[in-house]
Formats: sequence, structure tokens, C-alpha cells
Amino acid sequence: MTRGRWEFVSRARGIRAAVILAVEEGRVLLVEQYRVPLGKRCLELPAGLVGDDEGSEDEAPHAAAARELEEETGYRADRWEDLGEYFSSPGMVSESFRLLKATGLTRTGAGGGVAGENIVVHEVPLDGIGRKVADFRASGGAIDVKLLMLLGPQFLGENQ
Repeated sequence: MTRGRWEFVSRARGIRAAVILAVEEGRVLLVEQYRVPLGKRCLELPAGLVGDDEGSEDEAPHAAAARELEEETGYRADRWEDLGEYFSSPGMVSESFRLLKATGLTRTGAGGGVAGENIVVHEVPLDGIGRKVADFRASGGAIDVKLLMLLGPQFLGENQ
């Protein structure tokens, strides 16, 4: 889209995303999947589109998050906390995402996503996030910007 001389990307139908910060007993769930725009695998928080399926246009972000958490990671959460709406690259993309914290995790299956997603689940100790990100990047993988919230204390020189 363009507005004046400004060019940006916008999703059709105003589709938003739900992003899940799934944490339990000092560890966080991350997912790895191939991303076509990057041409490589990317390490990310579990996430999915809200109301993207036919007939689910009124889906709540919490419902999408619960569905995506189980599909992608094979976990279900007992407790959810809404951490607000965020914009990942507001100078380029109009899309927002709702960040939801999931706790009280119970394993229900293998995860891996729906057909063709081939998602790999990583259970990472919170004090090992920096090393995981560095190793993944060194292997040629991409890192989703949302992982910066987990790296913040390290970047600021604070203890995790």
C-alpha cells in the first residue's frame, strides 16, 4: 500500500496475530519454522493469525492463542494473561499482534503445527536464551524480533 510517498505492507481484511509467551518452571517454549520471505528457518515465539479461517472472523485473540499453542508446541495452558497489543515494525508493516502469556502448561501432544508447517519445538531455560539465540544465528537461522524481550536483561547488563 502507499499513503502519499510512504510505502508499507498491510494484511488483507485487517487480520491480526496472537503471539504466545509460554513459560513454565524457568523455561520458555520457542518454535522454529521455515519462513518463505526470509528463505530460511526462524526461531520465534509460538504465534498464529486471529480469525484467519473461514467462519472465524470474530475469533478472540485468546482463542487463537490457545489453538496455536497446542498446534505448534503440543502444550495446553491453564492460565492466560493478556500483555497487550504491539506493533513489530510500525514504519513498514501495519499489522499488530496481541501478546498473551501462557502458564500452567500441560503436554497434550507432539506439536509441530498443521500439515506442511514442520515446526520444531524448543524448550529453553530462561537463563540460556542468549546462548540459544547465538547458536541458532551462527547456524544460519533467523531470529524473530519478539525474542528481544527475552534478551533485554542480557542487553541491559542485568541478571536474568
